[in-house]
Amino acid sequence: MNLSAAKLSYVAALVAAAVFAALTLGGPQGVSALIQKKKEIQELEQRNAELDREIEQQKQRIQRLRDDPTEQELEIRERQKLVRPGEKVYIYPP
Repeated sequence: MNLSAAKLSYVAALVAAAVFAALTLGGPQGVSALIQKKKEIQELEQRNAELDREIEQQKQRIQRLRDDPTEQELEIRERQKLVRPGEKVYIYPP
């Protein structure tokens, strides 16, 4: 009798552990939350990579503006809407 009670308690403990594991993994902080967090991390890593590319492009543009007088002149003329004497400017409607 004592042996079967021990076996029964082991089985009950095993079933309780299985139920606990199933509820824990299936709950709001379980596997689905883990998958959601991994997806969010991946999206943020992609966004960081895009921002890194944009930063690198801006650095290259700044370097070109520092080093190239022609590039500087074009930028100034575009921002200030300046033209040289004798140039014609055509403005198209949007």
